[in-house]
Amino acid sequence: MNGVFRGLMLAALSLSLVGTSQAQTGDIPAAQLKALQQKLSQRLPSLPPVESARSTPMSGLIELKIGNSVFYSDATGEYLIEGHILETRTQRDLTAERLEDINRVAFNTFPFQDAVMWKNGTGKRRLVVFADPNCGYCKQLERELQKVKDVTVYTLLIPILGADSRAKAENIWCMKDRTAAWLDWMLENKAPARAFGQCATPLQRNLALAQRLSVNGTPAMFFEDGTRLAAAAPLATIEERLARAAGKAAR
Repeated sequence: MNGVFRGLMLAALSLSLVGTSQAQTGDIPAAQLKALQQKLSQRLPSLPPVESARSTPMSGLIELKIGNSVFYSDATGEYLIEGHILETRTQRDLTAERLEDINRVAFNTFPFQDAVMWKNGTGKRRLVVFADPNCGYCKQLERELQKVKDVTVYTLLIPILGADSRAKAENIWCMKDRTAAWLDWMLENKAPARAFGQCATPLQRNLALAQRLSVNGTPAMFFEDGTRLAAAAPLATIEERLARAAGKAAR
């Protein structure tokens, strides 16, 4: 959206969404969805298609799912809002929670065979990380991950920071012990030896997967409950997310 509709939240709310109620979320009628789709496509032809729509806890406000994003509209599509809904009583970011839900990934669909893998302890907790070998935040995250107990980490190499990143990723993957090569570089700054001869790598597949999942930067972590964290994080945050993922998987 390039920020075109940012700032419309307050205007739209004051014009057409004054007052809240205990409205329940749920899909809107098909006829209303079709009307919204038609109006928005006519008025905003550059807007990607509206895939689904549902009501929100705020009376009169409609949530629109557009690709991997969420927007809001009034009931007739006169206003389009780009922003987050915060529930002031609980201080919950309802939009962030919804984005987490719609962008959830089935963890077992990840191509673990295309990842550099290591584990601590029992390895019973699992984590997928998209990383570039020249990403400073990825190195910071790798140091934090070494402190996590009973975890298996699958790192999908995506060289997005230039030719040197690709060369390092290829060299790491083609080493006999790619896990040692990866950790030596990320933790000790020991560059991997140059790979000679032919060695097939999964780098293009990893890059294509990252694009499909809208991974736009590194590091990006995915947990067993399908949620993601697109940033480096301290140990406490990683532990909290792993515990939450394990709890959801158990139910």
